[in-house]
Amino acid sequence: MKRVLSIAVVVLMIFSAMNMFAGGQKESAKDGTIVIGANIYSFADNFMNGVMKPELERYAKEKGAKIEIVDSEGQQAKLNDQVDVFITKKVSVLAINLVDPAAAGTIIAKAKAAKIPLILFNKEATEAGAMASYDKVWYVGTNSAESGIIQGQMMVADWKANPSWDKNGDGTVQYVLLKGEPGHPDAEARTRESVKAFVDAGIKVEQLALEADPNWSTQHGNDKMAAWLTSGFGNKIELVICNNDGMAFGAINALKAAKVALPLYGVDALDQALTHIADGEMNGTVLNDGVNQSRATLDLAINAAQGKPVTEGTAWSLTSDGTKAVRVPYLPVTPKNYKEFRK
Repeated sequence: MKRVLSIAVVVLMIFSAMNMFAGGQKESAKDGTIVIGANIYSFADNFMNGVMKPELERYAKEKGAKIEIVDSEGQQAKLNDQVDVFITKKVSVLAINLVDPAAAGTIIAKAKAAKIPLILFNKEATEAGAMASYDKVWYVGTNSAESGIIQGQMMVADWKANPSWDKNGDGTVQYVLLKGEPGHPDAEARTRESVKAFVDAGIKVEQLALEADPNWSTQHGNDKMAAWLTSGFGNKIELVICNNDGMAFGAINALKAAKVALPLYGVDALDQALTHIADGEMNGTVLNDGVNQSRATLDLAINAAQGKPVTEGTAWSLTSDGTKAVRVPYLPVTPKNYKEFRK
């Protein structure tokens, strides 16, 4: 009889342990709430911290999910550790803004090993085959080239409409360009496509200076523009191209301090950019729709956590090119239509 009781006790203990383990598989299983482990590559980024982070937090609350967003401070190694912590916490799903797009494989491998769905957002993997290595990873972002194409088209149209911008009358656009983060798909595509628009239109271009900045920062934009204005080619600059609004704000500050007015364009359509357009200090920007990128990221994350098709019941569609991506379109913002983008 004692042996039977002993066996019964052991069986009960095994079942209890199994139930405890099953209950701890995902943090969401405790009360049914989906828990999202997320990061921003750097809180110093005007767009990521000022637009996407607050919308991720607001929309997660609206959808009844719990989200924890950490700052990776521009360090891929720090992000790797943060993902390890999220996995240890047994989050339901990961929403990751890569620091280094070339390091996507490391993050994807971690998620795959932990059997946790993964949504990459805003920075797209550049490693060949990385996205195909795991069936539960998707990307939310944009078509990187599109913003440069739109910005370039605006600049070409304005250049043609304003002959006085060609200060030396040589028929060539002498420009400076604030690039942003080297190797970032958006920075590279915008740099290429914005200038290509002039070439495609049969307009000659001359690059006077190009400067990269891993933080896309306003301070960097200010410092470089101030240095360019006092350089040997300072009086030759006819156009300022900025790959984001944050750097454009710094360039505007430097131009105002030097009492110089030059055509200037950015990307992101931040509220401050709309004010600069209204004040005639900025000629155009391109809406980088961070609000809808945030919403798409969470819609996919929540569906993935629930084991549903990621776009089920949403306004989003995956591209047909096999990249497992939702791409939110860019829109041109000009002195004629900027009021439409006011919040």
